[in-house]
Amino acid sequence: MALVSEFLGQLTLNVGSEPLYPTLLPAKDFDPDRDAARIETAIKTKGVDEQTIIDVLARRTYSQRREIAFAYERKTKKDMITALKAALSGSLETVILGLMKSTSQYDASEIRGSIKGLGTDEETLIEMLCSRSNDELVEIKKVYKELFKKDLAKDVAGDTSGNFAKLLLALVETKRDEPSAVVDYEKIDADARALYDAGVKIKGTDVNTWISIMSQRSVPHLRKVFDKYKGYSPYDMQESIEKEVKGDLQKSFLVLVQCFENKQLYFAKRLNEAMKSKGAKEKIVTRIIVSRCEVDLKKICSEYKATFGQSLQQTITEHTKGDYQKILLNLCGPDQ
Repeated sequence: MALVSEFLGQLTLNVGSEPLYPTLLPAKDFDPDRDAARIETAIKTKGVDEQTIIDVLARRTYSQRREIAFAYERKTKKDMITALKAALSGSLETVILGLMKSTSQYDASEIRGSIKGLGTDEETLIEMLCSRSNDELVEIKKVYKELFKKDLAKDVAGDTSGNFAKLLLALVETKRDEPSAVVDYEKIDADARALYDAGVKIKGTDVNTWISIMSQRSVPHLRKVFDKYKGYSPYDMQESIEKEVKGDLQKSFLVLVQCFENKQLYFAKRLNEAMKSKGAKEKIVTRIIVSRCEVDLKKICSEYKATFGQSLQQTITEHTKGDYQKILLNLCGPDQ
């Protein structure tokens, strides 16, 4: 019984108001010096022993990987990340280097990558900003400043325009209400009516009303609002978005609404689409699995199985190969 309660305790660790369902839990009998020695030997081996690197680093949490890196530096007088970079290549290198960042550092780096250089990778930017909780975004903003000496809001504003920019900036402002134990039925009704009045009811769309409601209300409140909305509108919220707005603004609102309703299902669908598309969109698969393995990947796996009738692990086995496949399966944990 003690084991069960300990396990459940780990599953519902809280990030602010959201429970965690990680697939990566702290390794028992953890010894950073022993792990550092194993990594050193694996790197020095002729041809590099990738399997050992995967076994060690994909079965430790970020804080444990940091301890291994410190132990490695003490032992070898070298930086472990630099050594791994030199020893590895391709998809495996991308995943391992991603794992050497904390979740918020990784997210901040992915956002930076989507807006740096020529052209914006809107798809990544939308996924990152519209799927992260308020608490995650607060942390991402802080880390973004530390890592890049730049302000996230200014970078987003400089790289997007129009109502699309307005929506993303409203999310980056992190003014979302905290969930409340008290259900305010009047406010739910007023918000549902306001969403209807600002869209389906009129010619054109009052996008500002949609933005302020969707960027400022708590997630449990919004779920009730979308339910109530069906009483006013002949279309549900997702259908209304598809009818009322276009382009990147439409994509952003749709990701937001999907994440408010069931974030882990959103990620499961995204993984399925990425793996089954021609030339498997590896970047998306890597990003979701690396960024969510210490957050909610366990729940993403269960949503995946319930929706697609086979496990995420089976799909990974069918659509990837080699060391890349091995590390993804390690991060997803055993097939439930």
